[in-house]
Amino acid sequence: MLATFAQAGYVPAKENLAQRQKFQDMKFGMFIHWGIYSILGDGEWVMHNRKIPYNNYKRLADFFNPQEFNAKEWVQVAKKAGMKYITITSRHHDGFSMFGTKFSKYNIVDATPYHKDPLMELAKECQKEGIELHFYYSLLDWGRPDYAFGSEIVDGKPVKGDWDSYIKFMKDQLTELITKYPGVKGIWFDGDWERRKVNWHYDEIYALIHKLNPAIMIGNNHHLAPKPGEDFQMFEKDLPGQNHTGFSADATIGNLPLETCETINGSWGFDIKDNNYKTTKQLIRYLVGAAGRNANFLLNIGPMPNGKIQPEFTDTLAAVGRWVNKNGESIYGTRGTYIDPQPWGVVTAKGKTMYAHVMDKPAEAYVFIPGVKEKVSKVALLGNGSSLKFKQQQEGIFIYTDGVAWDDADTVMKLTVQ
Repeated sequence: MLATFAQAGYVPAKENLAQRQKFQDMKFGMFIHWGIYSILGDGEWVMHNRKIPYNNYKRLADFFNPQEFNAKEWVQVAKKAGMKYITITSRHHDGFSMFGTKFSKYNIVDATPYHKDPLMELAKECQKEGIELHFYYSLLDWGRPDYAFGSEIVDGKPVKGDWDSYIKFMKDQLTELITKYPGVKGIWFDGDWERRKVNWHYDEIYALIHKLNPAIMIGNNHHLAPKPGEDFQMFEKDLPGQNHTGFSADATIGNLPLETCETINGSWGFDIKDNNYKTTKQLIRYLVGAAGRNANFLLNIGPMPNGKIQPEFTDTLAAVGRWVNKNGESIYGTRGTYIDPQPWGVVTAKGKTMYAHVMDKPAEAYVFIPGVKEKVSKVALLGNGSSLKFKQQQEGIFIYTDGVAWDDADTVMKLTVQ
């Protein structure tokens, strides 16, 4: 009885295919989880985890007033880190809209003393600075009666809700986000996993988005193989092919552009107790590991309720940016290769150049890259351009490392192909 779950017969437009290439070239993005949950300083799931009644939780909007929010500052933090796009929560599972919407009064413009639209300011600043903007949008809603969180699902609908009403609401809001805000190039869906048996009407929703703007890329964090109508595949807190979290058990890697997301500390939304900060080295290696697996890296921050980004984040991002500034040619515009990840690291490629990212110094006095098919004419350290001796044989290439000054995070060796 269920309608199709995805956009059957979807053929991406030329604008979409071009956008996919650009997306893969950008490689590094900033994820932002920010909402009224930030006030409580206990992550974005605080309403659910603390079992706060919806009507009580909604009072947070009465005193959400982020006077320190500055779109220019946020965009500059991203640019300084070497990030090329921003994905921000337009609406999370608590149902609060962080943008001015006509389809719910439960939004930052109408329900808070702030009375301004930070996503519009961010969209305009991103456009000005050449940073691409994507919107996270939650399919799941803990409070709306028509969604009926926790309801039994029968024949693809929640028994206690009004599913047609909820689907219409989402379509209306998505139309606003795509048509009102300049420069939007991605929609990042989340929450599908809460209702595996429901008919999400992806056939209608995906078709609507592609009709409104064919270039917009759709991704869905459902932790499954890609569905028809989706334009990129994401992995949560895991690199493609890994499954440390358990999220990716059923996520067969498809043929779409790939993206992996992770947090700087342990939480997505602002958590005042969370001091589990990842080091600059860890983040550089995550970026490099993603690039070597042909994926983008979307790195999350959770701004404070006043709109400021905490210094522990900005300092680390600036340090990552200094590394990217020196080594960016081995990341931006590259693709993964036929060479699988090695014990020492990964390989990226661009045109007639390959980059060996040596993150763990081999015990031997050489780096071995197996199965290199192309004839290599030169190998040099990317950092200072000094040439390295090498020997290419049928089984692969040996790069000799005598005298190499190792980078603690990633030593990049540039291989020029004839």
